[in-house]
Amino acid sequence: MTHLRQQMIDAMHQRGFSDRTHQSYLTAVRDLARHFHKPPDQIALPQIQQYFNYLVKERHLSGASCRLHLNGLRFLYLQVLNREQFDVPIHYPKKVQKIPELLTRDEVKRIISACDNRKHHMMLMVCYGCGLRVSELVAIKVRHVDGERQLLRVEQGKGAKDRMVVISPMLLNHLRDYWRWCRPSHWLFANNKHPNKHLCQTTIQKVFKRSKDQAGIQKKGGIHSLRHAYATHQLENGLPVNELQRQLGHKDLHSTLHYIHWVPNYHRGKAAYSDLIGQLAVHHE
Repeated sequence: MTHLRQQMIDAMHQRGFSDRTHQSYLTAVRDLARHFHKPPDQIALPQIQQYFNYLVKERHLSGASCRLHLNGLRFLYLQVLNREQFDVPIHYPKKVQKIPELLTRDEVKRIISACDNRKHHMMLMVCYGCGLRVSELVAIKVRHVDGERQLLRVEQGKGAKDRMVVISPMLLNHLRDYWRWCRPSHWLFANNKHPNKHLCQTTIQKVFKRSKDQAGIQKKGGIHSLRHAYATHQLENGLPVNELQRQLGHKDLHSTLHYIHWVPNYHRGKAAYSDLIGQLAVHHE
């Protein structure tokens, strides 16, 4: 490991960046160095501008991927190398504004019901029933489930934040049945081959895709679609946007307001969370 790479890792640790951000930023710097065959601290800013032309024209990276590279390089030059500025006029494709295809309640039910593996079935149910990110889903520990208060503790979600998420009565019943069947001791969804580790994100993402295909649903979107569905279905039932914001763990209310596009006739209701799992009437033998 080079000294510069270690400096960058240390700087990211000090700022509490997630493992995913670590990997993305380090990859951006590594790709830049490989492209010019020299250490990044020896690369001039005009060369970086040329590099982004290469990323767009030859590697055909999307605007989102270019922005990720740019953020990684900006962090390196400003925060690690302590350059006074990173003023590079860089052009890349604009982010395409799209409203993802929303899953209906019936489609969510069909996807969950199509999964015949009991652990995976429970994971899909929790993902939808609590509106979790997949990274949060796989990292649930047994002690995070507070049955008495009907709350789920989400530790170090996006932005390194903890939060409490409401567990509906029907979902809690399913979780209790699952615990009696599986008897997990530490991770709620442990890796079968390595019980001291939780199930990896890729596994449940593949499970979702397979279940969606088996259910005959052709709408685009991965497992994050269940989080979108949770948010929209709660709004349709009248949950106030600020309550939904806390449940989803959004730092900025504007992120939550995007879901209003799916609920054009939204009317603010009382601050009560709907039992979405109970409404689905999903069960597993």
